[in-house]
Amino acid sequence: MRLLLIRHGQTPDNVRGDLGTTVPGPGLTALGLRQAAALPEALADERIGALYVSSMVRTHLTAAPLAEARGLVPVVLDELREVGAGDLEMRSDHDAVTAYLGTVVAWVEGDLDRRMPGGGDGHEFFGRYDRGVALAVASGHGTVAIVSHGAAIRGWVGARSTGGSPAFARDHSLDNTGVVALEGDPEAGFRLVSWQGEPVGGPGLDDPAALDPTGEPAEVDA
Repeated sequence: MRLLLIRHGQTPDNVRGDLGTTVPGPGLTALGLRQAAALPEALADERIGALYVSSMVRTHLTAAPLAEARGLVPVVLDELREVGAGDLEMRSDHDAVTAYLGTVVAWVEGDLDRRMPGGGDGHEFFGRYDRGVALAVASGHGTVAIVSHGAAIRGWVGARSTGGSPAFARDHSLDNTGVVALEGDPEAGFRLVSWQGEPVGGPGLDDPAALDPTGEPAEVDA
C-alpha cells in the first residue's frame, strides 16, 4: 500500500519559531490556509481512499480542502500528534530547539531511553505513532493519507523506512504541506519513495522568513 504523510499548513507558532505541541494547539495562518487549499490539485493523481488527522486543530484545517474535494471524512487519531516538547513547550531559543530536535534524532539513532526534557521517551513516541499508522493502514485502502507534524514525520520516517536514517531525519527539511510518500506495510516494512520537503503549492506558498524549528534541518550538539 501507499502511505502519504503530509505536514500541516503554517501556524502562528511556526512563524514565531515556538515549540508548540500541546493539544489542541493553534489554527492556521492566512498562508497556512492557502497552503491547505493547494493540496487537492497537488495530490490530484493520488488515489486516496482514506484520510487521517491528528488530534491537533492544525491538521484538521489542513485536511479540510482535500477531504471536501475527495468526499472523504477525516478520521482523528490522537496517536499521530506531534512529538511532545515537555518542559521546552512554547520556547523558541536556540538551546530549546537544539534539545528538542536533538532528542528526536537520538531516538532515530536508537537511543529510545533518552527523554525529552520533562517529557516522554522514544519508546513512547514510536509506540504511539506506530499504532496510529497501523490503524490507518488497517483501513485496507491502496493509498492512505495522514496529515501530521514536522518532527513526528521526520523522526518516524527516519527510523521506520528503508531509505530513512538519523542523518536523513536531521538534514532534510519538511516545510508546511510537504509530502512524504512511502510504500509497504507495518509488517513487511516501508520504503521511502519520495520526500517533497517544500509546500506542495510551489515556492509562492513558502515563507522563508518563518523560523519554523520542527521543519528545518536540525542543529544537533555533538
